[in-house]
Amino acid sequence: MKQDYDIIIVGGGAAGFFTAINIVERNPLLKVAILERGTEVLTKVRISGGGRCNVTHACFEPNELVKYYPRGEKELRGPFHQFASGDTIAWFERHGVELKIEDDGRMFPITDSSQTIIDCFQKAVDKLGIKVLTGQSVNHIYKKEDHWQVETKQQNFHCEKLVMATGSNPKIWEMLSGLGHSIVSAVPSLFTFNIKDKRITDLPGVSAIVSVKVKDTKLTSTGPLLITHWGMSGPAILKLSAWGARVLAEKNYQFSIHVNWLNDIDLAEAEKILRNLKHEHAKKTVSKKSPFDFPNRLWESLVLAAGIDNETKWADLSKTQLNSLASVLTQSMFQVNGKSTFKEEFVTAGGIDLKEVNFKTMESKIHENLFFAGEIVNIDAITGGFNFQNAWTGGFIAANGILA
Repeated sequence: MKQDYDIIIVGGGAAGFFTAINIVERNPLLKVAILERGTEVLTKVRISGGGRCNVTHACFEPNELVKYYPRGEKELRGPFHQFASGDTIAWFERHGVELKIEDDGRMFPITDSSQTIIDCFQKAVDKLGIKVLTGQSVNHIYKKEDHWQVETKQQNFHCEKLVMATGSNPKIWEMLSGLGHSIVSAVPSLFTFNIKDKRITDLPGVSAIVSVKVKDTKLTSTGPLLITHWGMSGPAILKLSAWGARVLAEKNYQFSIHVNWLNDIDLAEAEKILRNLKHEHAKKTVSKKSPFDFPNRLWESLVLAAGIDNETKWADLSKTQLNSLASVLTQSMFQVNGKSTFKEEFVTAGGIDLKEVNFKTMESKIHENLFFAGEIVNIDAITGGFNFQNAWTGGFIAANGILA
């Protein structure tokens, strides 16, 4: 059975819905369908941000916003000047959804529920007459003279313009490769580090502001580090995982990291601070209370790692012990053996080569009337609402390109 549409969008996620809604709101006469392979749509929206949906980030300057994208920084500059975080907030407000800013800049619906975003999209597609067809796994895509043919297990669809918004779907990438597109192979981009080390074994839940460096690379990061049951997480680690996605994949997730628990204080400065503490707190026990801005439990563990027992007083610290403690504080090395997915946020680096996409329209440079939105292209971001912002921006630009 053949079905004809003006525009077919493959992928019932954030980018697919946003593209469809923006098209039909501006031209209600167009016949548009969203094809989703699963039984449910917007599944990633549902689980994002622990079920609250981290819609975007309160970074309103396009030239600053692009810095959160390890892949896509250069290409997104133009699109973000057309549709960035402020436009996202305004768009959702127009559709009855108010967003709020949290202390770290992440933005959520004021309801703290992803269902609010899902309901917003569902209401819009119902009102606009956009067909949402689930259980439609695409088997083939063909380019005919003046239209596209999309074959699913159930039926054949014809359309004038085709939007691919399938995220990190290897089967679709393979089809697009068959149509002449270059695909950058996918590797995980947001993940935590698996570390078994007695210095942190009993410290799950402890966090500190640190600087981290991957040994024998140029990869560095600063920010909060969170100790977990399986190793290390938190923004400092996640930033490294995103920027180092390819390098760390090549290392098969076996590598060493240097952690400076004092962040921007180097070894010499740390030694100086410790010498002053030795005089100031001469009669006090070294391990008793952290003199730095991180928890006592972590301080006690690092003091032990420096070979200083729980009874030692500051006055009794030898020069060797003091230097050892300064080294542990600023140059701790940990061995990473593997990775774990960060919460439910499985993000990949990889996809359609950015050189093959026109970022003024999100149209393929290889095939006319073929458009892309979201993570199907080789763009990804760190955690914090940036991957969704890429979906909204790509959907908005693609809709403009289709309607032009």
